[in-house]
Amino acid sequence: MTGVNGAAAGAPAQQVIPTVGMLEWFRPGEEARVERVLKQLRRLDVKHLRTGVSWADWYTAEGEQWYSWLLPRLGAEVELLPCFVYTPPSLGVEPKSSAPPREPKRYADFIDHMITRFGDFFTTLELWNEPNNMSEWDWTLDAHWYRFGEMVGGAAYWAKQRGKQTVLGGMSPFDPAWLDLIFQRGVMQYIDVVGIHGFPDVWERQWHGWPTQIAMVQQVLDQHGSDARIWITEAGFSTWQHDEYAQLRSFVKALRAPVDRLYWYAMEDLNPTLSTIDGFHRDEREYHFGVTRHDGAPKLLYRLWEDGGLRNLMREEQQAVLEDQQRRQVAHARDQRYVLITGGAGFVGTNLAHRILSEGQRVLVYDNLSRPGVEQNLRWLRAQHGDRLLVEVADVRNPYKLNPAVAQASAVFHLAAQVAVTTSLLDPEHDFEVNARGTFNLLEALRRNNAEAPLVFTSTNKVYGNLEGVAVEERPTRYAPRDHKIDAEGIDESQPVDFHSPYGASKGAADHYVLDYARTFGLPATLFRMSCIYGPHQFGTEDQGWVAHFLLHALNREPITIYGDGKQVRDILYVTDLVEAFLRAQRSIERMAGRAFNVGGGAQNSTSLLELLDLIADLHGAAPVLRFAETRTGDQRYYVSDTSRLLEVVGWQPQVAWREGVAQLYRWLKQHRSSQAPVLPAESLHWAAAAKAASPVRVAVKKITGVRIAAS
Repeated sequence: MTGVNGAAAGAPAQQVIPTVGMLEWFRPGEEARVERVLKQLRRLDVKHLRTGVSWADWYTAEGEQWYSWLLPRLGAEVELLPCFVYTPPSLGVEPKSSAPPREPKRYADFIDHMITRFGDFFTTLELWNEPNNMSEWDWTLDAHWYRFGEMVGGAAYWAKQRGKQTVLGGMSPFDPAWLDLIFQRGVMQYIDVVGIHGFPDVWERQWHGWPTQIAMVQQVLDQHGSDARIWITEAGFSTWQHDEYAQLRSFVKALRAPVDRLYWYAMEDLNPTLSTIDGFHRDEREYHFGVTRHDGAPKLLYRLWEDGGLRNLMREEQQAVLEDQQRRQVAHARDQRYVLITGGAGFVGTNLAHRILSEGQRVLVYDNLSRPGVEQNLRWLRAQHGDRLLVEVADVRNPYKLNPAVAQASAVFHLAAQVAVTTSLLDPEHDFEVNARGTFNLLEALRRNNAEAPLVFTSTNKVYGNLEGVAVEERPTRYAPRDHKIDAEGIDESQPVDFHSPYGASKGAADHYVLDYARTFGLPATLFRMSCIYGPHQFGTEDQGWVAHFLLHALNREPITIYGDGKQVRDILYVTDLVEAFLRAQRSIERMAGRAFNVGGGAQNSTSLLELLDLIADLHGAAPVLRFAETRTGDQRYYVSDTSRLLEVVGWQPQVAWREGVAQLYRWLKQHRSSQAPVLPAESLHWAAAAKAASPVRVAVKKITGVRIAAS
């Protein structure tokens, strides 16, 4: 984001946002990752990149070939700041990359050679990295940095002779006294920019804020009459404790620093299978500095940056300051309790929060905002309900944030979860940590801090597995149970659990923990094994709301992928009916504690996917374009909830018929999809042509044999 000027919310009107670059270090052979990072830089409109060039790697067999590809490739797309670092062990006073070279001039010769070979691809270069950090420069082998001064001073002199600007390797830890020493060594006469590093709330033990830290550096420069500029050449925040909002806020604070340029570390989390310079997972914080995860999934900072640019980030951070003030006010008024909703910025959580807030109660939404689009739900809730809404952007995997949130709750609705079977197959560890560990953390927080608060937990029908024991027969548009009682009433709670996927296992473990904590510790806790929920504020990703997913694709004239033959049956429940069930459960917790309840639309609100697609064709005036794929692991051909137990205990039954509910959601999505729904990924552009000639769904299906579909 080059030269973006503007005032942040709550900041001085004339504040200038520094030029923002990213910092990413690449290992030889990571061509694919280089291309991925360049693509991400383009998406963020970032034109500056700082990267390391290892003198030690240059001396290896593949080093010259690697940098001969890397530097021209990067320089073709970004303004490159190469940082030349790491002594070849064969040249060091000891055989390691952090050792001073035996002949300091060899470093200047290396810089001269690299300018000759690659100088067309950069105008500024950085001389070493963190020279006051033992991992980068072993100053025990260079008392008082005499050898460092000779090495960098000579290299800086030659770089200036070759027409390049020079950056002094960034200090880490922050130490103005060290900078004064470098002046004494005579290096600074050849330096254009002083680099500084800072990792507040991660590594820095004493931190007074960027303005104060930078003023201390400027004071040293002024004392020596230097006109060198100050850049933040490395700043970052590790999300190892799952606090993505804290990363956003740390970035915004760095944006407000009085410097010309800021390089943020990093685009991607480190590969967990690789070692850092300090060793293999010796410090877990080192692996989580990316604005995207190692698998490429964007974190909150990346999403908001991409969606609205730097000013949007600063607005979000300012809102967080206001929410902090709200939470402090609540903490000082212990009688002002709130209803806690984990995952409260999601589809169901937003509808639940809206209902409770509309009744005049306070709500604390506890959400890590990891799901795309949920921040829009928060904005809507803020606009509707003002300061009755409290927000804690945090993760249920972090018990240190969860404990105080639970302590003051009058009731708890635990909705936070990893919700997709497919995602659990790709990353079962993440699925386990969120669903099983996160629920365990919540139960422990209740047991230790607030054992009287009623808990309603959202489990899933997936705990029943693929229901192979329920025999079905094929009918023209749907599967139907051969058991007449199940056909008429659905699956009741006597159905044995059968965890059939990592997702089923993690939710099943959480399900059983909730029931056991109710029995063993007397927690007033109950759970709903939910079928398919739909309604407004649902973003309709394929694994997180297939009813909305189908509707959005129809509205966007995009093809719908059907996994299987489309005759799978689900009972679908409109979200307002689910919210009513939640509140009745909370109010009647003494009768529901320690029991599981199946919740869904019931037999009267069951539909196959083909039947739903027919309704969508009627609503939309045109049939969606379909494509078919293999059945997915663990799919149930038939699942309909028998909700008679819930009817018996609290008198609840669905009020919104499924056809009317789908029509309501269609109208809502049609009105709000441009502002509320995220942009859906493009799918196979050749399908757009097919859409023009699409036959109605029921006709198209008759022409296809042996096709299969799955639904969540």
